[in-house]
Amino acid sequence: MTQQPFELPHFYMPYPARLNPHVDEARAHSTAWARQMGMLEGSGVWEQSDLDAHDYGLLCAYTHPDCDGPALSLITDWYVWVFFFDDHFLEIFKRTQDRAGGKAYLDRLPLFMPMDLSTPMPEPQNPVEAGLADLWARTVPSMSADWRRRFAVATEHLLNESLWELSNINEGRISNPVEYIEMRRKVGGAPWSAGLVEYATAEVPASVAGSRPLRVLMETFSDAVHLRNDLFSYQREVEDEGELSNGVLVLETFFRCTTQEAADTVNDVLTSRLHQFEHTALTEVPAVALEKGLSPDQVVAVAKYTQGLQDWQSGGHEWHMKSSRYMNARARSTSPWHGLTGPGTSAADVGALLAAAGAERLRAYTHVPFQKVGPSLLPDFYMPFQVELSPHLPGARPRLTEWMHRMGMLQEGVWDEDKLAAYDLPLCSAGLDPDASPEALDLSSQWLAWGTYGDDYYPLVFGGRRDLAAARLTTQRLSDCMPVDGEEVLTPLNGMERGLIDLWARTTAEMPPGDRRTLKDAVNVMTESWVWELVNQLQNRIPDPVDYLEMRRATFGSDLTMSLCRMGHGPAVPPEVYRSGPVRSLENAAIDYGMLINDVFSYQKEIEYEGEIHNAILVVQNFFGVDYPTALRVVHDLMTQRMQQFEHVAAHELPVVYEDFGLSDEAREVMQGYVADLQNWMAGILHWHREVDRYKSDYLARRAHGFLPDRPPVLRVG
Repeated sequence: MTQQPFELPHFYMPYPARLNPHVDEARAHSTAWARQMGMLEGSGVWEQSDLDAHDYGLLCAYTHPDCDGPALSLITDWYVWVFFFDDHFLEIFKRTQDRAGGKAYLDRLPLFMPMDLSTPMPEPQNPVEAGLADLWARTVPSMSADWRRRFAVATEHLLNESLWELSNINEGRISNPVEYIEMRRKVGGAPWSAGLVEYATAEVPASVAGSRPLRVLMETFSDAVHLRNDLFSYQREVEDEGELSNGVLVLETFFRCTTQEAADTVNDVLTSRLHQFEHTALTEVPAVALEKGLSPDQVVAVAKYTQGLQDWQSGGHEWHMKSSRYMNARARSTSPWHGLTGPGTSAADVGALLAAAGAERLRAYTHVPFQKVGPSLLPDFYMPFQVELSPHLPGARPRLTEWMHRMGMLQEGVWDEDKLAAYDLPLCSAGLDPDASPEALDLSSQWLAWGTYGDDYYPLVFGGRRDLAAARLTTQRLSDCMPVDGEEVLTPLNGMERGLIDLWARTTAEMPPGDRRTLKDAVNVMTESWVWELVNQLQNRIPDPVDYLEMRRATFGSDLTMSLCRMGHGPAVPPEVYRSGPVRSLENAAIDYGMLINDVFSYQKEIEYEGEIHNAILVVQNFFGVDYPTALRVVHDLMTQRMQQFEHVAAHELPVVYEDFGLSDEAREVMQGYVADLQNWMAGILHWHREVDRYKSDYLARRAHGFLPDRPPVLRVG
């Protein structure tokens, strides 16, 4: 492997790499430990020379520069274990394409991670099991039960999603970019690494561990780590190992471009994820610390953890530059921290790097709103499913109008009867659930109307007044409108609250508290995402592409939609099936298709008439610096691939899930019904967008301006 497939790009890395002084201690300890676990001579995977060349002691000394010697040695042992697992699984199962054997191998590993250390473990049968048993027993006594649970889940994802990679190798299938980012987080191990950062620095308080800011810190950290690794490991993985799970290969295939162009684009995404990390750390993390009332010690813990993730980024990059495991012969230094006289670094290099990074960051804030773009361009959508409409549609329309009047949502200056008729939300419900009873169709139409109304209300009312505090208070009050277990219901102050209280009471009347909690969480995710959009609107900040796609699912009400879809399925399907990777992949593909339909149809409405920045086409335009038609082609290609992924998962991956979970015939029939529900959902959404006036140019010219009155009934703060 002497010829490089591409030149490594100039990486953005604003944090200096620092080396832990206990590096030699960690190297010596991990070598002795690997031999004790059976990972070296005789393992069929590594020899001593392999371990020496990879130098995981150096990796951990760079990525955890401040911890003491024993902690560094333990962390290094974890990395020796995880890299040995990766190579062991490759040799035993990937090269032989033995999925059944790989599944049996992976199924045993959680037995070596008991939450309670008094739980007996089985006798290890290979070096991976022996190493995991030893590491778990040495690590978890000093960490909380919450950390143990989170770290065990991250470890299981890291292990189990290797089957996804194995399945793709068996099928010769290269994933699409959205699927790849999601799955790479699990199989790539960076969420797992973030858990070890907590061990080395400070444990994140449980009250904020699941919050959006901490989740985004971990996910941006993960994406940057993985994309950097993909650049350095492309030659080894793709050319030597036949690996298909590499971001450069994914983008090379998606964009039908050269390897060099794909590598440069991967680096652009990497840089954008680092910018998102910094933005979140500086703006969202302090806000959530204040909101959750963290103590000073807890705030310090979050700060140490954030610093630890930064150290990992810079240290991981430095290790990639030195390790023989990767293509780095002509790699250039990353930042001015290396000094202007460092190898490959010049004043021009540094200036160009900082100028490019600054220009990219600034571009996200410099969009000029209300640009005239003309009617939305509509491509030839790939839709393999036929739309069916409920026969109860004609009666649902007047009943929705009556309900909206009764709730007070047509008297607040955001919608009127003309707008409600133009949006024809019962038509959408009739396509989403063609078999619905009249009562079920009404309930679905009302949920859609309530969610669409709220999505219009937040930017128009709170954005127009730049009143973020009122938006946050409204969001909290909406959450309080949904009692889970007998809590007192608020007295409604406006149409949104009155509508939600009514919908909640009718929807959850027969639900157990656990299902109510799931549905409430889904509504909260949607309403809180409206606040996220509002913050970006007030900053005039076009979001990072990955963050946009993931948050768009929330603003589109995806969790709510999925919860409502599952409600009638009964207990035949175990909850863990819905949580499985393939089912989530199926749902996300459908959701992404639906939300991208909305972005394509609503482009003129949002960009020209509303000054909106949350549109996938605009996000692509901003990120790649391309025009509207070019960005539309990218979004259309992504839509098509998401639909093709939906078909692939339904045809090839779900049957494996049924076998893996031993589902009964009844449960399999329920799951097939769920797939049909999602097919109806996508077909119904496309049909609705084509038919309604909401997105049509002539209607927008007539109704898009000057509608909000001077004094809408809105909560005021301060």
